[in-house]
Amino acid sequence: MANIAALSKAARELDRLLCEDNLLTFARYVWPVVEPAIPFIEGWALEAISDHLMAVTDGEIRRLLINVPPGFTKSLMTDVFWPAWEWGPGDRPWLRYMCAAYSNHLTERDNMRCRNIVLSDRYKKYWGSRFGISNEQFTKVKFANDKTGWKLATSVAGIGTGERADRVIIDDPNNPIEMESEAIRRNTNMWFTEIIPDRLNNQKESAIVVIQQRTHEDDVSGTAISREMGYVHLMIPMRYDSARHCRTIYGWSDPREQPDESELAWPDRFPEDICQELERDKGPYAWAGQYQQTPEPRGGSIIKRDYWQMWRDSTYPPLDYVVAALDTAYTEKTENDASALVIFGVFKEDVEGVLEDTSARFWLPREGMSQVIRPQMSRPKLIMLYAWQERLEFFDLCQKVLQTCLISNSPSPHPRFPVDRLLIEGKSSGRSIAQELYRMVGGSGRLAVEVIDYSRGKYTQDKEARLHSIQHIFADNMVYAPDKDWADMVINQVSVFPKGSHDDLVDCVSMAIRYLRDTGFALRREEAELVSEEELRYKGQQTPLYSV
Repeated sequence: MANIAALSKAARELDRLLCEDNLLTFARYVWPVVEPAIPFIEGWALEAISDHLMAVTDGEIRRLLINVPPGFTKSLMTDVFWPAWEWGPGDRPWLRYMCAAYSNHLTERDNMRCRNIVLSDRYKKYWGSRFGISNEQFTKVKFANDKTGWKLATSVAGIGTGERADRVIIDDPNNPIEMESEAIRRNTNMWFTEIIPDRLNNQKESAIVVIQQRTHEDDVSGTAISREMGYVHLMIPMRYDSARHCRTIYGWSDPREQPDESELAWPDRFPEDICQELERDKGPYAWAGQYQQTPEPRGGSIIKRDYWQMWRDSTYPPLDYVVAALDTAYTEKTENDASALVIFGVFKEDVEGVLEDTSARFWLPREGMSQVIRPQMSRPKLIMLYAWQERLEFFDLCQKVLQTCLISNSPSPHPRFPVDRLLIEGKSSGRSIAQELYRMVGGSGRLAVEVIDYSRGKYTQDKEARLHSIQHIFADNMVYAPDKDWADMVINQVSVFPKGSHDDLVDCVSMAIRYLRDTGFALRREEAELVSEEELRYKGQQTPLYSV
Protein backbone atom coordinates (compact mmCIF):
# COMPACT_ATOMS: atom_id res chain seq x y z
CA MET A 1 0.00 0.00 0.00
CA ALA A 2 2.87 2.36 0.83
CA ASN A 3 4.32 1.79 -2.63
CA ILE A 4 0.96 2.52 -4.25
CA ALA A 5 0.62 5.73 -2.24
CA ALA A 6 4.15 6.75 -3.17
CA LEU A 7 3.48 6.06 -6.83
CA SER A 8 0.25 8.04 -6.68
CA LYS A 9 2.05 10.96 -5.07
CA ALA A 10 4.80 10.79 -7.69
CA ALA A 11 2.19 10.75 -10.46
CA ARG A 12 0.49 13.84 -9.02
CA GLU A 13 3.83 15.58 -8.73
CA LEU A 14 4.68 14.73 -12.32
CA ASP A 15 1.24 15.94 -13.38
CA ARG A 16 1.83 19.24 -11.58
CA LEU A 17 5.28 19.69 -13.08
CA LEU A 18 4.02 18.97 -16.61
CA CYS A 19 1.27 21.57 -16.19
CA GLU A 20 3.75 24.11 -14.91
CA ASP A 21 6.05 23.43 -17.85
CA ASN A 22 3.46 23.68 -20.62
CA LEU A 23 0.36 25.84 -21.08
CA LEU A 24 -1.32 23.32 -23.39
CA THR A 25 -0.90 20.55 -20.80
CA PHE A 26 -2.42 22.86 -18.19
CA ALA A 27 -5.33 23.65 -20.55
CA ARG A 28 -6.01 19.95 -20.96
CA TYR A 29 -5.92 19.51 -17.17
CA VAL A 30 -8.43 22.28 -16.31
CA TRP A 31 -10.62 21.80 -19.39
CA PRO A 32 -13.35 19.90 -17.45
CA VAL A 33 -13.84 22.98 -15.24
CA VAL A 34 -15.03 25.16 -18.14
CA GLU A 35 -16.33 22.57 -20.64
CA PRO A 36 -17.31 19.40 -18.71
CA ALA A 37 -19.59 18.09 -21.49
CA ILE A 38 -17.26 18.72 -24.44
CA PRO A 39 -14.13 16.61 -25.03
CA PHE A 40 -10.77 18.35 -25.32
CA ILE A 41 -9.58 18.03 -28.94
CA GLU A 42 -5.92 18.72 -29.56
CA GLY A 43 -4.24 19.96 -32.72
CA TRP A 44 -1.06 21.63 -33.88
CA ALA A 45 -2.88 24.98 -34.27
CA LEU A 46 -3.78 24.97 -30.57
CA GLU A 47 -0.19 24.04 -29.76
CA ALA A 48 1.08 26.97 -31.84
CA ILE A 49 -1.11 29.42 -29.91
CA SER A 50 0.08 27.92 -26.62
CA ASP A 51 3.76 28.08 -27.59
CA HIS A 52 3.58 31.74 -28.58
CA LEU A 53 1.77 32.71 -25.38
CA MET A 54 4.47 30.93 -23.37
CA ALA A 55 7.07 32.93 -25.31
CA VAL A 56 5.32 36.07 -24.06
CA THR A 57 5.55 34.72 -20.51
CA ASP A 58 9.28 34.09 -20.97
CA GLY A 59 9.82 37.63 -22.22
CA GLU A 60 10.77 36.54 -25.74
CA ILE A 61 7.74 38.28 -27.28
CA ARG A 62 6.25 41.59 -26.12
CA ARG A 63 3.82 42.16 -28.99
CA LEU A 64 1.87 39.19 -30.33
CA LEU A 65 -0.78 39.15 -33.07
CA ILE A 66 -2.72 35.91 -33.64
CA ASN A 67 -5.15 35.42 -36.54
CA VAL A 68 -7.04 32.11 -36.39
CA PRO A 69 -10.51 30.95 -37.49
CA PRO A 70 -13.52 30.94 -35.17
CA GLY A 71 -13.72 27.88 -32.93
CA PHE A 72 -9.95 27.57 -32.46
CA THR A 73 -10.31 28.01 -28.67
CA LYS A 74 -8.62 31.39 -28.96
CA SER A 75 -10.58 33.13 -26.19
CA LEU A 76 -10.15 30.24 -23.77
CA MET A 77 -6.41 30.00 -24.44
CA THR A 78 -5.60 33.72 -24.22
CA ASP A 79 -8.20 35.14 -21.83
CA VAL A 80 -8.90 32.16 -19.55
CA PHE A 81 -6.20 29.47 -19.43
CA TRP A 82 -3.14 31.70 -19.92
CA PRO A 83 -3.81 34.15 -17.02
CA ALA A 84 -4.68 31.24 -14.69
CA TRP A 85 -1.51 29.44 -15.81
CA GLU A 86 0.73 32.44 -15.19
CA TRP A 87 -0.74 33.09 -11.74
CA GLY A 88 -0.51 29.53 -10.41
CA PRO A 89 1.69 27.14 -12.43
CA GLY A 90 3.86 30.08 -13.56
CA ASP A 91 4.06 31.40 -9.98
CA ARG A 92 3.45 35.00 -11.07
CA PRO A 93 0.35 35.94 -9.03
CA TRP A 94 1.26 39.65 -9.08
CA LEU A 95 0.52 39.96 -12.81
CA ARG A 96 -2.35 42.25 -13.83
CA TYR A 97 -4.51 41.63 -16.88
CA MET A 98 -6.66 44.03 -18.84
CA CYS A 99 -8.85 42.17 -21.33
CA ALA A 100 -10.85 43.98 -24.00
CA ALA A 101 -13.18 42.98 -26.84
CA TYR A 102 -15.68 44.83 -29.02
CA SER A 103 -18.28 44.04 -26.35
CA ASN A 104 -17.68 43.80 -22.62
CA HIS A 105 -20.04 40.83 -22.25
CA LEU A 106 -17.41 38.68 -24.02
CA THR A 107 -14.60 39.59 -21.63
CA GLU A 108 -16.92 39.36 -18.61
CA ARG A 109 -17.84 35.82 -19.73
CA ASP A 110 -14.16 34.87 -19.88
CA ASN A 111 -13.41 36.60 -16.59
CA MET A 112 -15.94 34.33 -14.89
CA ARG A 113 -14.44 31.27 -16.61
CA CYS A 114 -10.96 32.20 -15.39
CA ARG A 115 -12.26 32.89 -11.89
CA ASN A 116 -14.01 29.50 -11.83
CA ILE A 117 -10.73 27.80 -12.71
CA VAL A 118 -8.65 29.40 -9.93
CA LEU A 119 -11.43 28.62 -7.44
CA SER A 120 -11.78 24.98 -8.54
CA ASP A 121 -10.53 22.04 -6.50
CA ARG A 122 -8.45 20.82 -9.44
CA TYR A 123 -6.54 24.09 -9.47
CA LYS A 124 -6.26 24.53 -5.72
CA LYS A 125 -4.92 20.99 -5.31
CA TYR A 126 -1.63 22.00 -6.90
CA TRP A 127 -1.42 25.81 -6.68
CA GLY A 128 -3.89 26.89 -4.02
CA SER A 129 -1.08 27.82 -1.64
CA ARG A 130 0.49 30.32 -4.02
CA PHE A 131 -2.25 32.98 -3.73
CA GLY A 132 -5.77 33.50 -2.51
CA ILE A 133 -8.71 35.29 -4.12
CA SER A 134 -9.44 38.71 -2.63
CA ASN A 135 -12.84 39.25 -1.03
CA GLU A 136 -12.59 43.01 -1.56
CA GLN A 137 -12.49 42.76 -5.36
CA PHE A 138 -14.63 39.89 -6.57
CA THR A 139 -16.98 40.68 -9.46
CA LYS A 140 -17.40 39.46 -13.02
CA VAL A 141 -15.85 42.73 -14.22
CA LYS A 142 -12.78 42.57 -12.00
CA PHE A 143 -11.42 40.05 -9.53
CA ALA A 144 -8.11 40.19 -7.65
CA ASN A 145 -5.83 38.03 -5.55
CA ASP A 146 -3.94 38.70 -2.33
CA LYS A 147 -0.63 39.14 -4.20
CA THR A 148 -1.71 42.43 -5.90
CA GLY A 149 -2.67 40.70 -9.13
CA TRP A 150 -6.02 41.32 -10.80
CA LYS A 151 -7.96 40.66 -14.00
CA LEU A 152 -10.19 43.33 -15.53
CA ALA A 153 -12.85 42.74 -18.18
CA THR A 154 -13.65 45.72 -20.38
CA SER A 155 -14.44 46.71 -23.96
CA VAL A 156 -12.84 48.74 -26.74
CA ALA A 157 -14.80 51.78 -25.59
CA GLY A 158 -14.19 51.10 -21.90
CA ILE A 159 -10.40 51.40 -21.58
CA GLY A 160 -9.10 54.82 -20.68
CA THR A 161 -9.86 55.05 -16.98
CA GLY A 162 -6.22 55.12 -15.91
CA GLU A 163 -5.78 51.40 -15.22
CA ARG A 164 -2.43 49.92 -16.25
CA ALA A 165 -1.65 46.24 -16.67
CA ASP A 166 1.21 43.82 -17.27
CA ARG A 167 -0.80 42.04 -19.97
CA VAL A 168 -3.26 43.76 -22.30
CA ILE A 169 -5.28 41.06 -24.07
CA ILE A 170 -7.35 42.26 -27.03
CA ASP A 171 -9.70 39.51 -28.15
CA ASP A 172 -11.87 40.30 -31.21
CA PRO A 173 -11.64 44.12 -31.10
CA ASN A 174 -13.70 44.48 -34.31
CA ASN A 175 -17.36 43.53 -34.48
CA PRO A 176 -17.89 41.79 -37.88
CA ILE A 177 -21.38 43.30 -38.13
CA GLU A 178 -19.98 46.85 -37.93
CA MET A 179 -16.93 46.46 -40.18
CA GLU A 180 -18.58 48.26 -43.11
CA SER A 181 -18.57 51.47 -41.06
CA GLU A 182 -15.44 53.49 -41.76
CA ALA A 183 -16.10 55.70 -38.73
CA ILE A 184 -16.24 52.72 -36.35
CA ARG A 185 -13.06 51.23 -37.85
CA ARG A 186 -11.28 54.55 -37.51
CA ASN A 187 -12.31 54.96 -33.86
CA THR A 188 -11.26 51.40 -33.02
CA ASN A 189 -7.88 51.85 -34.69
CA MET A 190 -7.37 55.16 -32.88
CA TRP A 191 -8.11 53.38 -29.59
CA PHE A 192 -5.62 50.64 -30.51
CA THR A 193 -2.79 52.97 -31.53
CA GLU A 194 -3.27 55.93 -29.19
CA ILE A 195 -4.76 54.56 -25.96
CA ILE A 196 -3.59 50.95 -25.60
CA PRO A 197 0.19 51.63 -25.65
CA ASP A 198 -0.23 53.86 -22.56
CA ARG A 199 -2.05 51.16 -20.58
CA LEU A 200 1.11 49.14 -19.81
CA ASN A 201 2.74 48.96 -16.38
CA ASN A 202 6.24 48.60 -17.78
CA GLN A 203 6.99 49.63 -21.36
CA LYS A 204 10.06 47.36 -21.46
CA GLU A 205 8.48 44.21 -20.03
CA SER A 206 4.67 44.38 -20.27
CA ALA A 207 3.00 42.74 -23.26
CA ILE A 208 0.10 43.26 -25.65
CA VAL A 209 -1.62 40.25 -27.23
CA VAL A 210 -4.14 40.70 -30.06
CA ILE A 211 -6.12 37.70 -31.24
CA GLN A 212 -8.92 37.78 -33.81
CA GLN A 213 -10.13 36.51 -37.16
CA ARG A 214 -9.77 39.03 -39.97
CA THR A 215 -12.86 41.07 -40.82
CA HIS A 216 -11.45 43.87 -42.99
CA GLU A 217 -8.09 44.93 -44.38
CA ASP A 218 -8.31 47.96 -42.08
CA ASP A 219 -9.22 46.07 -38.90
CA VAL A 220 -6.94 46.16 -35.84
CA SER A 221 -4.78 43.34 -37.24
CA GLY A 222 -4.42 45.18 -40.54
CA THR A 223 -3.39 48.33 -38.68
CA ALA A 224 -0.74 46.46 -36.67
CA ILE A 225 0.65 44.89 -39.86
CA SER A 226 0.54 47.93 -42.17
CA ARG A 227 2.07 50.27 -39.59
CA GLU A 228 4.79 47.73 -38.73
CA MET A 229 4.12 48.04 -35.00
CA GLY A 230 6.49 45.22 -34.07
CA TYR A 231 3.99 42.42 -33.59
CA VAL A 232 5.02 38.79 -34.01
CA HIS A 233 2.33 37.56 -36.40
CA LEU A 234 0.96 34.05 -36.02
CA MET A 235 -1.49 33.47 -38.88
CA ILE A 236 -3.28 30.16 -39.44
CA PRO A 237 -5.78 29.92 -42.34
CA MET A 238 -8.25 27.05 -42.26
CA ARG A 239 -7.22 25.84 -45.71
CA TYR A 240 -3.53 25.93 -46.42
CA ASP A 241 -2.40 28.80 -48.63
CA SER A 242 1.16 28.27 -49.84
CA ALA A 243 1.35 31.88 -51.06
CA ARG A 244 0.92 33.05 -47.45
CA HIS A 245 2.89 30.36 -45.62
CA CYS A 246 3.37 31.65 -42.07
CA ARG A 247 6.69 31.69 -40.27
CA THR A 248 7.31 33.68 -37.10
CA ILE A 249 10.57 35.10 -35.81
CA TYR A 250 9.97 32.99 -32.74
CA GLY A 251 10.93 30.01 -34.90
CA TRP A 252 7.51 28.54 -35.65
CA SER A 253 6.46 27.53 -39.17
CA ASP A 254 3.14 26.25 -40.48
CA PRO A 255 3.66 22.45 -40.61
CA ARG A 256 1.69 22.20 -43.87
CA GLU A 257 4.80 22.44 -46.05
CA GLN A 258 3.37 20.68 -49.10
CA PRO A 259 1.53 22.94 -51.58
CA ASP A 260 -1.76 21.14 -50.95
CA GLU A 261 -4.32 23.92 -50.95
CA SER A 262 -6.96 21.59 -49.49
CA GLU A 263 -5.06 20.64 -46.32
CA LEU A 264 -6.94 21.80 -43.25
CA ALA A 265 -5.53 23.35 -40.08
CA TRP A 266 -7.56 21.30 -37.59
CA PRO A 267 -9.25 18.34 -39.36
CA ASP A 268 -10.07 16.56 -36.10
CA ARG A 269 -12.27 19.49 -35.07
CA PHE A 270 -13.16 20.91 -38.48
CA PRO A 271 -13.18 18.08 -41.06
CA GLU A 272 -13.68 18.67 -44.79
CA ASP A 273 -17.46 18.26 -44.82
CA ILE A 274 -17.88 20.79 -42.02
CA CYS A 275 -15.56 23.27 -43.78
CA GLN A 276 -17.54 22.92 -47.00
CA GLU A 277 -20.76 23.66 -45.12
CA LEU A 278 -19.21 26.69 -43.43
CA GLU A 279 -17.80 28.00 -46.71
CA ARG A 280 -21.20 27.64 -48.35
CA ASP A 281 -23.17 29.20 -45.50
CA LYS A 282 -20.78 32.01 -44.62
CA GLY A 283 -20.27 33.20 -48.18
CA PRO A 284 -17.01 34.28 -49.86
CA TYR A 285 -16.31 37.46 -47.85
CA ALA A 286 -16.89 35.98 -44.40
CA TRP A 287 -15.09 32.73 -45.23
CA ALA A 288 -12.09 34.56 -46.69
CA GLY A 289 -11.71 36.95 -43.78
CA GLN A 290 -12.71 34.88 -40.77
CA TYR A 291 -11.44 31.47 -41.87
CA GLN A 292 -8.68 32.21 -44.39
CA GLN A 293 -7.41 35.34 -42.58
CA THR A 294 -7.49 37.52 -45.67
CA PRO A 295 -10.30 40.09 -46.00
CA GLU A 296 -11.07 39.15 -49.61
CA PRO A 297 -12.44 36.06 -51.32
CA ARG A 298 -9.68 33.77 -52.54
CA GLY A 299 -8.39 35.18 -55.83
CA GLY A 300 -9.94 38.60 -55.22
CA SER A 301 -13.42 40.08 -54.93
CA ILE A 302 -14.88 42.18 -57.78
CA ILE A 303 -11.64 41.98 -59.76
CA LYS A 304 -9.95 38.69 -58.99
CA ARG A 305 -6.17 38.47 -58.90
CA ASP A 306 -6.26 35.80 -61.58
CA TYR A 307 -7.94 38.24 -63.97
CA TRP A 308 -4.66 40.13 -64.34
CA GLN A 309 -2.47 38.67 -67.09
CA MET A 310 1.28 38.67 -66.49
CA TRP A 311 3.41 40.60 -69.00
CA ARG A 312 6.72 38.73 -69.00
CA ASP A 313 8.59 40.56 -71.76
CA SER A 314 11.30 43.00 -70.68
CA THR A 315 9.87 45.71 -72.96
CA TYR A 316 6.38 47.00 -73.57
CA PRO A 317 4.57 46.29 -76.85
CA PRO A 318 3.98 48.98 -79.51
CA LEU A 319 1.23 51.14 -78.08
CA ASP A 320 -1.68 52.73 -79.90
CA TYR A 321 -2.99 54.93 -77.13
CA VAL A 322 -1.85 55.85 -73.62
CA VAL A 323 -4.14 57.16 -70.91
CA ALA A 324 -3.34 58.20 -67.33
CA ALA A 325 -5.86 58.48 -64.49
CA LEU A 326 -5.21 60.67 -61.45
CA ASP A 327 -7.01 60.59 -58.10
CA THR A 328 -6.04 63.68 -56.11
CA ALA A 329 -5.67 64.31 -52.38
CA TYR A 330 -3.05 67.01 -52.02
CA THR A 331 -2.04 66.86 -48.38
CA GLU A 332 0.85 65.36 -46.46
CA LYS A 333 -1.26 64.41 -43.44
CA THR A 334 -0.93 60.66 -43.04
CA GLU A 335 -4.50 60.15 -41.89
CA ASN A 336 -5.79 61.26 -45.29
CA ASP A 337 -5.74 59.31 -48.51
CA ALA A 338 -2.82 59.61 -50.88
CA SER A 339 -2.88 60.92 -54.42
CA ALA A 340 -2.50 58.16 -56.98
CA LEU A 341 -1.81 57.85 -60.69
CA VAL A 342 -2.11 54.80 -62.96
CA ILE A 343 -1.14 54.67 -66.65
CA PHE A 344 -2.58 52.20 -69.17
CA GLY A 345 -1.59 51.60 -72.76
CA VAL A 346 -3.59 50.01 -75.60
CA PHE A 347 -1.86 47.53 -77.89
CA LYS A 348 -3.02 45.10 -80.56
CA GLU A 349 -2.96 41.36 -80.76
CA ASP A 350 -3.85 39.54 -83.96
CA VAL A 351 -6.31 36.66 -84.11
CA GLU A 352 -3.55 34.06 -83.61
CA GLY A 353 -2.27 35.95 -80.55
CA VAL A 354 0.87 37.42 -82.14
CA LEU A 355 1.55 41.10 -81.52
CA GLU A 356 1.53 43.25 -84.63
CA ASP A 357 4.65 45.34 -85.10
CA THR A 358 3.04 48.58 -86.16
CA SER A 359 3.48 52.23 -85.35
CA ALA A 360 -0.15 53.09 -86.10
CA ARG A 361 -1.94 54.88 -83.27
CA PHE A 362 -5.48 55.04 -82.02
CA TRP A 363 -6.81 58.58 -81.83
CA LEU A 364 -9.89 59.80 -80.06
CA PRO A 365 -12.65 61.15 -82.35
CA ARG A 366 -12.13 64.87 -82.81
CA GLU A 367 -14.53 67.42 -84.22
CA GLY A 368 -15.16 66.70 -87.87
CA MET A 369 -14.29 63.00 -87.49
CA SER A 370 -17.07 60.43 -87.57
CA GLN A 371 -15.18 57.30 -86.63
CA VAL A 372 -12.10 55.86 -84.93
CA ILE A 373 -9.61 54.28 -87.33
CA ARG A 374 -8.43 50.82 -86.26
CA PRO A 375 -5.98 48.32 -87.80
CA GLN A 376 -7.55 45.36 -89.57
CA MET A 377 -8.26 42.03 -87.86
CA SER A 378 -6.67 43.00 -84.58
CA ARG A 379 -7.78 42.52 -81.00
CA PRO A 380 -7.16 45.29 -78.44
CA LYS A 381 -5.43 44.57 -75.16
CA LEU A 382 -4.59 46.83 -72.22
CA ILE A 383 -1.36 46.94 -70.27
CA MET A 384 -0.62 48.81 -67.07
CA LEU A 385 2.52 50.83 -67.76
CA TYR A 386 3.20 52.53 -64.45
CA ALA A 387 1.61 53.60 -61.17
CA TRP A 388 2.44 55.50 -58.03
CA GLN A 389 0.69 56.48 -54.82
CA GLU A 390 2.01 59.22 -52.58
CA ARG A 391 0.92 61.95 -50.19
CA LEU A 392 1.96 65.23 -51.79
CA GLU A 393 1.27 68.91 -51.41
CA PHE A 394 -0.45 70.74 -54.26
CA PHE A 395 2.60 71.99 -56.19
CA ASP A 396 4.62 68.80 -55.66
CA LEU A 397 1.69 66.75 -56.99
CA CYS A 398 1.49 68.88 -60.15
CA GLN A 399 5.21 68.53 -60.70
CA LYS A 400 5.17 64.77 -60.29
CA VAL A 401 2.25 64.35 -62.67
CA LEU A 402 4.05 66.34 -65.37
CA GLN A 403 7.30 64.48 -64.76
CA THR A 404 5.47 61.18 -65.25
CA CYS A 405 3.19 62.07 -68.15
CA LEU A 406 5.41 64.24 -70.37
CA ILE A 407 8.57 63.26 -72.24
CA SER A 408 11.40 65.66 -71.46
CA ASN A 409 15.16 65.82 -71.65
CA SER A 410 15.38 66.82 -68.00
CA PRO A 411 16.28 64.05 -65.52
CA SER A 412 13.49 62.29 -63.63
CA PRO A 413 13.59 59.86 -60.68
CA HIS A 414 10.85 57.72 -62.23
CA PRO A 415 9.77 56.51 -65.69
CA ARG A 416 8.19 58.90 -68.18
CA PHE A 417 5.40 58.13 -70.62
CA PRO A 418 3.95 60.05 -73.59
CA VAL A 419 0.42 60.20 -72.27
CA ASP A 420 -2.27 60.99 -74.84
CA ARG A 421 -4.87 61.92 -72.25
CA LEU A 422 -4.80 62.57 -68.51
CA LEU A 423 -8.05 61.89 -66.65
CA ILE A 424 -8.65 63.58 -63.31
CA GLU A 425 -11.53 62.84 -60.97
CA GLY A 426 -13.69 65.93 -60.81
CA LYS A 427 -13.76 66.60 -57.09
CA SER A 428 -12.73 70.07 -55.91
CA SER A 429 -9.04 69.28 -55.63
CA GLY A 430 -9.11 67.56 -59.03
CA ARG A 431 -10.42 70.64 -60.80
CA SER A 432 -7.78 72.80 -59.14
CA ILE A 433 -5.05 70.40 -60.23
CA ALA A 434 -6.40 70.34 -63.79
CA GLN A 435 -6.33 74.15 -63.97
CA GLU A 436 -2.80 74.31 -62.59
CA LEU A 437 -1.52 71.66 -65.01
CA TYR A 438 -3.04 73.58 -67.92
CA ARG A 439 -1.26 76.72 -66.70
CA MET A 440 2.08 74.92 -66.28
CA VAL A 441 2.11 73.50 -69.80
CA GLY A 442 0.94 76.83 -71.17
CA GLY A 443 -1.95 75.42 -73.17
CA SER A 444 0.60 73.97 -75.60
CA GLY A 445 -1.43 70.85 -76.21
CA ARG A 446 1.42 68.64 -75.02
CA LEU A 447 -0.91 67.14 -72.41
CA ALA A 448 -4.64 66.75 -72.97
CA VAL A 449 -6.47 66.87 -69.64
CA GLU A 450 -10.06 65.77 -69.06
CA VAL A 451 -11.95 66.09 -65.78
CA ILE A 452 -14.30 63.18 -65.06
CA ASP A 453 -17.31 64.24 -63.01
CA TYR A 454 -18.88 61.30 -61.19
CA SER A 455 -21.78 63.42 -59.93
CA ARG A 456 -23.68 63.58 -63.20
CA GLY A 457 -24.27 62.00 -66.59
CA LYS A 458 -23.20 58.48 -67.46
CA TYR A 459 -20.64 58.41 -64.66
CA THR A 460 -23.14 58.74 -61.80
CA GLN A 461 -22.20 55.47 -60.11
CA ASP A 462 -20.57 54.60 -56.82
CA LYS A 463 -17.09 53.12 -56.64
CA GLU A 464 -18.27 49.51 -56.58
CA ALA A 465 -20.61 50.02 -59.54
CA ARG A 466 -17.82 51.58 -61.59
CA LEU A 467 -15.54 48.65 -60.90
CA HIS A 468 -18.30 46.16 -61.70
CA SER A 469 -18.83 47.96 -65.04
CA ILE A 470 -15.31 46.98 -66.20
CA GLN A 471 -15.16 43.53 -64.59
CA HIS A 472 -15.88 41.86 -67.95
CA ILE A 473 -12.79 43.53 -69.45
CA PHE A 474 -10.63 41.76 -66.85
CA ALA A 475 -12.57 38.51 -67.05
CA ASP A 476 -11.95 38.43 -70.82
CA ASN A 477 -8.16 38.31 -70.14
CA MET A 478 -7.66 41.73 -71.72
CA VAL A 479 -5.61 43.43 -68.99
CA TYR A 480 -1.87 42.87 -68.51
CA ALA A 481 0.56 43.98 -65.81
CA PRO A 482 4.36 43.57 -65.52
CA ASP A 483 6.09 41.83 -62.64
CA LYS A 484 6.94 45.00 -60.74
CA ASP A 485 6.49 46.11 -57.13
CA TRP A 486 4.34 49.07 -58.14
CA ALA A 487 2.12 46.74 -60.20
CA ASP A 488 1.72 44.41 -57.21
CA MET A 489 0.67 47.45 -55.15
CA VAL A 490 -2.13 48.20 -57.63
CA ILE A 491 -3.24 44.58 -57.99
CA ASN A 492 -3.34 44.10 -54.22
CA GLN A 493 -5.46 47.20 -53.66
CA VAL A 494 -7.86 46.34 -56.49
CA SER A 495 -8.22 42.71 -55.41
CA VAL A 496 -9.27 43.53 -51.83
CA PHE A 497 -11.74 46.25 -52.81
CA PRO A 498 -14.25 47.01 -51.30
CA LYS A 499 -12.75 45.43 -48.14
CA GLY A 500 -9.50 47.39 -48.40
CA SER A 501 -8.44 50.35 -46.29
CA HIS A 502 -7.59 52.50 -49.36
CA ASP A 503 -9.11 52.80 -52.81
CA ASP A 504 -7.13 55.56 -54.55
CA LEU A 505 -5.51 53.21 -57.05
CA VAL A 506 -8.81 51.38 -57.51
CA ASP A 507 -10.45 54.65 -58.55
CA CYS A 508 -7.66 55.29 -61.05
CA VAL A 509 -7.96 51.81 -62.60
CA SER A 510 -11.74 52.01 -62.96
CA MET A 511 -11.55 55.56 -64.34
CA ALA A 512 -8.92 54.70 -66.98
CA ILE A 513 -10.44 51.43 -68.20
CA ARG A 514 -14.00 52.75 -68.16
CA TYR A 515 -12.81 55.68 -70.30
CA LEU A 516 -11.08 53.34 -72.75
CA ARG A 517 -14.24 51.27 -72.85
CA ASP A 518 -16.52 54.23 -73.50
CA THR A 519 -14.28 55.64 -76.25
CA GLY A 520 -14.05 52.34 -78.15
CA PHE A 521 -10.50 51.29 -77.34
CA ALA A 522 -11.25 48.47 -74.87
CA LEU A 523 -13.38 46.25 -77.10
CA ARG A 524 -14.04 42.69 -76.04
CA ARG A 525 -13.07 39.81 -78.32
CA GLU A 526 -16.48 39.48 -79.96
CA GLU A 527 -16.77 43.22 -80.48
CA ALA A 528 -13.30 43.51 -81.97
CA GLU A 529 -13.96 40.65 -84.41
CA LEU A 530 -17.24 42.27 -85.47
CA VAL A 531 -15.49 45.59 -86.12
CA SER A 532 -12.74 43.87 -88.11
CA GLU A 533 -15.33 42.07 -90.24
CA GLU A 534 -17.11 45.36 -90.94
CA GLU A 535 -13.85 47.02 -91.92
CA LEU A 536 -12.96 44.19 -94.30
CA ARG A 537 -16.40 44.40 -95.87
CA TYR A 538 -15.88 48.02 -96.86
CA LYS A 539 -12.15 47.90 -97.49
CA GLY A 540 -12.59 48.07 -101.28
CA GLN A 541 -13.93 51.61 -101.21
CA GLN A 542 -10.77 53.67 -101.84
CA THR A 543 -12.20 56.77 -103.56
CA PRO A 544 -12.17 59.80 -101.25
CA LEU A 545 -15.55 61.14 -100.34
CA TYR A 546 -14.48 64.74 -100.79
CA SER A 547 -12.01 66.37 -103.12
CA VAL A 548 -9.07 68.18 -101.60
